[in-house]
Amino acid sequence: MSKLIRWGIASAGKISEDFVIALSTLPSTDHKVQAIAARSLDRAQEFAKKHEIPSAYGSYDELANAKDVDVVYIGTLNPQHYEVCLLMLNKGKHVLCEKPLAMNKKQVEGILAAAKANKRFFMEAVWSRFFPSYAHVRDLISSGKLGTVQDVEVNFGFPLLQVDRLQKRELGGGVVYDLGIYTIQVSQWAFQEKPEKIESHGTLNAEGIDDDVSATLTYSGGRQSRMRFSSKEKLSNTAVIKGTKGQVTLIDFWTPNKLIDIDGKEKEWLPPKGKYQTNYANSEAMRYEAEAVRQSILAGEVENKNVSYADSLLFAEIEDTIRKQIGVLNKYDE
Repeated sequence: MSKLIRWGIASAGKISEDFVIALSTLPSTDHKVQAIAARSLDRAQEFAKKHEIPSAYGSYDELANAKDVDVVYIGTLNPQHYEVCLLMLNKGKHVLCEKPLAMNKKQVEGILAAAKANKRFFMEAVWSRFFPSYAHVRDLISSGKLGTVQDVEVNFGFPLLQVDRLQKRELGGGVVYDLGIYTIQVSQWAFQEKPEKIESHGTLNAEGIDDDVSATLTYSGGRQSRMRFSSKEKLSNTAVIKGTKGQVTLIDFWTPNKLIDIDGKEKEWLPPKGKYQTNYANSEAMRYEAEAVRQSILAGEVENKNVSYADSLLFAEIEDTIRKQIGVLNKYDE
């Protein structure tokens, strides 16, 4: 069996471009971008020309039907994830879909059912979990060096009030989706169990979309994760994981090349740069999740242990609970 995985890219937006740039840092014998699809053929062709991609399509249907594509990366807006995932899976494609996976848990269940029915590899693109720093944290926990995890404090905030995809209902806006998924997943990475209680409060914008949220997740034995995510202001953007034997701090925890280790010293891992400048900081590090997808597909796996189907279901359930508690009305829940 060939080691080469042929990628199709659904959407010619900024995050899709960053993913293609990240793939360019990996061996061309292992990863090839075969096709790009957008809702506008012109945009797809422009993207294909810049990144030297053989095929450009003006519809996602054409990409789904392409015989020379093994796996599709879905970088569309949040509300389109559900239908594009179903389309690709039902046409027999493996799928890596950007987070948040869907607009509620019910949609996530639908996507996972399609992945199972078609026996295709499927993963939500929680890229943070594939960084060397996250692997190091997991090792500290599983080896017992950190002791029992007692407390996680994580916050994630930037002034993003002018960013439409966060603020507008029809674009799938809200900080729970855009930033909350990151704080939730790092908490779950530390505790590895379902929270027993979720308490949250927050503010909504004029459209009734969440723009600043604080939540406390309580786990067994009264252990807690306290999180805040905001599109109103810049926060420290760290995740501090405290155990009975010490603590570790992930710096820029959603894209953490650096951490402060249990001994108080800084450790750093830097990904290589791609051919072009990325749109978002440190997107080259999406190479880690891309290679993990390749390894899983070559191994015949339908899910990856770092972001399993069960993980995605739990992320969605926690997101739904927080949104409900702070009073977000979601047309997808009707």
